[in-house]
Amino acid sequence: MGLMLFPGDDDVASPDVSWSYTGFSMFRKWLAQAEGFSLAEMDGFGGDRPWSSVSTTLAPLLNHPDDEGDLTPAQCAAMLPRLETILNQRQPDNSDPVFRRRSEDVSELVTVLRICVDKDVELIFG
Repeated sequence: MGLMLFPGDDDVASPDVSWSYTGFSMFRKWLAQAEGFSLAEMDGFGGDRPWSSVSTTLAPLLNHPDDEGDLTPAQCAAMLPRLETILNQRQPDNSDPVFRRRSEDVSELVTVLRICVDKDVELIFG
C-alpha cells in the first residue's frame, strides 16, 4: 500500500508518481532540508514551528495530508520553478544513491505537475 500523486484529468494513461508512505515521508524531509529547514520542527510533523514562518513555494506539497485531497493547478505552477531548480542541481559525486533517488522522484513529480498545469487540472493525492 502506498501513495500516488496523479493529474485529475480522468486519463488513466497520464503519468503518476508513487511512493510507499515511508518513501514519501523521506522525500518530503529531503525537500524540506533542500529548502533550509527540518520537517520535524514543523507543526503537524512533531514540532511547533508554524508554516507561516517558512518561505517556500513547496509548502502546499510539504504540508499536505498524505493520502487525500488535491493541489490546485495554480499551486502546481507555483511549485514547478523551485522543483526544476532542485532537479538541475548537480552533486559533485553523482554516485550518492539517495541523491539519485530523490532526483528521480523530483523528475517524475515535475512531469506530473506540468500535466496538471497544461491541462488546468488538480494534482490528486490518492
